[in-house]
Amino acid sequence: MNDLSKINSNRKAELLSKRVEHVDIRSFDARPIIDSMEKMSFTSRDLARATGIYNQMLGDKDCTVFLVIAGSTSAAGCMDLYAELVRSNMVDGIVATGATIVDMDFFEGLGHKHYQALEIPDDDTLRSLYIDRIYDTYIDEEELQHVDHTIFEIAESLEPRAYSSREFIREMGKYLVEHGKKDNSLVKLAYEHDVPIFCPAFVDSSAGFGLVKHQVDAAKAGKPYLMIDAVADFRELTQIKIEAGTTGLLMIGGGVPKNFIQDTVVCAEILGHEDVAVHKYAVQITVADVRDGACSSSTLQEAASWGKVNTGIEQMVFAEAGSVMPLLASDAWHRGLWKDREPRRWAKLFA
Repeated sequence: MNDLSKINSNRKAELLSKRVEHVDIRSFDARPIIDSMEKMSFTSRDLARATGIYNQMLGDKDCTVFLVIAGSTSAAGCMDLYAELVRSNMVDGIVATGATIVDMDFFEGLGHKHYQALEIPDDDTLRSLYIDRIYDTYIDEEELQHVDHTIFEIAESLEPRAYSSREFIREMGKYLVEHGKKDNSLVKLAYEHDVPIFCPAFVDSSAGFGLVKHQVDAAKAGKPYLMIDAVADFRELTQIKIEAGTTGLLMIGGGVPKNFIQDTVVCAEILGHEDVAVHKYAVQITVADVRDGACSSSTLQEAASWGKVNTGIEQMVFAEAGSVMPLLASDAWHRGLWKDREPRRWAKLFA
């Protein structure tokens, strides 16, 4: 190693020196805080009401709960929180971005870490050191490339046909059971608890790089290859909605995952299930501005006009999710309504 390489290596190690520690919702009891917030106003009362609605979902014996995630809260410290919701039977299905599932959770499942940015130098400097930045969080690009190659390896091991993202992510969970470095992985726990995970934009992540390489290599060799069937995602998720009946949504951020899960009601109607119920409960935590007409910021009241969500039991919380989800989830975990829930195990619907 020459002197310059040694300097660069030392600088990279310096920047990647403090790991993000994920919050443990079991380690503190947020119930007194939420109870106090219920007596306040503004966002505090919104959060208290949202927490109450989530507890209603858990207490409703007929309700299937969907966790819907967009954004980078997993990288920022909520990863173990989401994993605990699966472990404790507090969610029955997940709809998320590819980044949440692949670049963040599967990434850590392979033994890698996210790091706090104690300083933020010029981003060109970060690029020269192969450090990727999410606001004030760092990822080692060389470790992220390990994810790309692992996805490629999984694809190479499977029968070359069309897979829904749910089906492929289940194979990722199976891989982590055999080769993973972290027990508290959302992908791994979802596999073990038969909780289906859907990523409607799956290839918009490290999975995309690995799958493209798989297809290109196979095409060059004149062999068939694996592909991701986005239509199958929609069909399968709609099938769960039809079978589930009563449903509740716990949504972090918005975007594609939000619209995808909401649209299952409309899709079920188009398939002839005109008696399908709108989502009975809905909570969304977001910082998106409602004035720009985007899906991420559209209110749950607005979704009612599309026949997707019940207007009676919904709550928008305009806050950065990493600052309020630990309170909501801790409150629900300690109230313990999940202890009496029957596991839905919706992944078995496709076995």
